[in-house]
Amino acid sequence: MQRFFAGLTDPGLLRTSNQDAYYLDDLGRFFVVADGMGGHAGGQEASRLATEAIYQYLDNHWDSSESPDVMLRKAFIAANDAILKDQYHHPERADMGTTAVAVMFREHDNHPWCAHVGDSRLYRLRGAKLDQITTDHTWVAKAIEDGELTPDESKHHPWRHVLSQCLGREDLNRIDIQTLDVSGGDRLLLCSDGLTEELSDPLIATHLKSIRSCPTAAESLVDAAKQRGGRDNITVVVVAFQD
Repeated sequence: MQRFFAGLTDPGLLRTSNQDAYYLDDLGRFFVVADGMGGHAGGQEASRLATEAIYQYLDNHWDSSESPDVMLRKAFIAANDAILKDQYHHPERADMGTTAVAVMFREHDNHPWCAHVGDSRLYRLRGAKLDQITTDHTWVAKAIEDGELTPDESKHHPWRHVLSQCLGREDLNRIDIQTLDVSGGDRLLLCSDGLTEELSDPLIATHLKSIRSCPTAAESLVDAAKQRGGRDNITVVVVAFQD
């Protein structure tokens, strides 16, 4: 299948800086979105370090015999180590961290693969149906899983942004890695929570399915999030498949 892709990031309407980062491999082999935290300088640096470490590891080991899941895990560990090293040398950034979501496509693998830490998400649009592929590493996601909160209650819960995992921590113990099922006509969306905080899943689906061009779809999603408040940085990567 052919892959078409585009990415876009925007500081939003209320933030003076952009702590998000993304990476599009020129050959369409892998894509990364990261959402940093820890103040203006810290968040920017954490997302930049993570994005660079992930794509550098994948690029350097692309032709190795490592399996995709091992490759992604090591790439995310490299990102975590890069942030920890920077924290050691710059104590003023000791609280910085970042979420990350990545997708990779190796031609000789049977399926694409995804890895994520935190609450940056991967969605798949198939026809009119939008599925959230990743599960947020947040307090409220765990509460929903345990039956302590309903999805509706979680949308406005004061702890909805509290992460249970992020890159940049010595105690990182969860990197979720999974295969993906994609077919011709599908679209993938990697995004930071600046998008999902403003747009419901049905609205996201509407913008993804109504526009053919990946760059136009990315722009439409970002503009829609800004029209609904744009309270956080907004980053999207759209990948479309064609037989």
